[in-house]
Amino acid sequence: MITSRDRILTTHVGSLPRNEKLSDLLMAQDEGKPVDAKVMAGEMDNAVRHVVKAQMEAGIDVGNDGEQGRVGFQTYVPQRMSGFAGVSKRRRGLEFEEFPELLAYLMRRFPNPTKSQQGAPEAQADIKYVDLKPITDETARFNKIASELGAFSERFMTAASPGIISTTMLNAHYESHDAYLDAIAREMSKEYQAVHKAGLILQIDAPDLAMDRTMMYRDLSDSEFVKRCERHVATINKGIEGIPRDRVRLHVCYGNWEGPHIHDIPLEKILPALYTADVGALSIEFSNPRHAHEYSALKKHKLPPHMLLIPGVVETTSNFVEHPEVVARRIEEAVSVVGDRERVIASTDCGFGTFTKREWVIEPVVWLKLKSLREGADIASQRLWGKKVA
Repeated sequence: MITSRDRILTTHVGSLPRNEKLSDLLMAQDEGKPVDAKVMAGEMDNAVRHVVKAQMEAGIDVGNDGEQGRVGFQTYVPQRMSGFAGVSKRRRGLEFEEFPELLAYLMRRFPNPTKSQQGAPEAQADIKYVDLKPITDETARFNKIASELGAFSERFMTAASPGIISTTMLNAHYESHDAYLDAIAREMSKEYQAVHKAGLILQIDAPDLAMDRTMMYRDLSDSEFVKRCERHVATINKGIEGIPRDRVRLHVCYGNWEGPHIHDIPLEKILPALYTADVGALSIEFSNPRHAHEYSALKKHKLPPHMLLIPGVVETTSNFVEHPEVVARRIEEAVSVVGDRERVIASTDCGFGTFTKREWVIEPVVWLKLKSLREGADIASQRLWGKKVA
């Protein structure tokens, strides 16, 4: 994982807006409708090229393909595995039950959710990763386009954690949740290895380590939830076994939606569990109004010396464009708690296209936010290194 000795690098969490034609194709595929493979491939090529160029123009150093080929950040998994069928009865977040007005608002805002987001399948038999072609196609397409365009100092690709897969596509087959977790880690390791073998940084997306406190594990105490976090992290470690930790980064979030988030577990309580991950960097929300104060957790639990911090310094559910000075101050606060300017890479809180056709931020504003991220990083760099960034 690259670091810089003269300026703050920039990245983002992964998903970026998809165009209407590609979105329609992905939703049709999600619903099991026939989709012309050549048409889909052509649209993916166009979409990846578009988001790579847009990231370059915004000044992103460590970029990706924007998850253009996936209907959702974790609901794509059953398309690549056998053993899934039916519909999972996943619990909604606690605040959606406490505030039915919030659920009604979301239904008005996003009236046509993807099939898998509304009712993901469940594991009804032994799960098996049966088709590596989608992931190898993804990595090959991205590497080809990024190389043609001369894009990025470093490239990454996302993959869902075993934990979030287990709490989205629920278990209706294995003898225990832990047995299901282990099976997922074993099978997803094939995808993790494919990303690594393609020369890309692997980003594990694990909202289960924070968000699921108010969903799957809402009936546990905070201390009991931390134990589940530790178990989920151990499963990640199993899945990425054999990949050098400096080639893996871990993204943790509280759910990428505009809501009260008043039941979110404090970062301070889960941070020690996150440190047990065999990864080289942690990507954590720090810019939304509910978690902007939580750098204090890093003062109590210092970042391990082998880890980089990838703080969210731009929010992803609002069309406000952060002023570069605001971004710079957030970056400087992150550097102050880490104690090393070279171990901070500025990022966004979460993705801008978590699910197809469920974008909170309009596309033009996404690129303005990423541009402000770069401008803010330049301001912070000038202060931290004492010289103007070229």
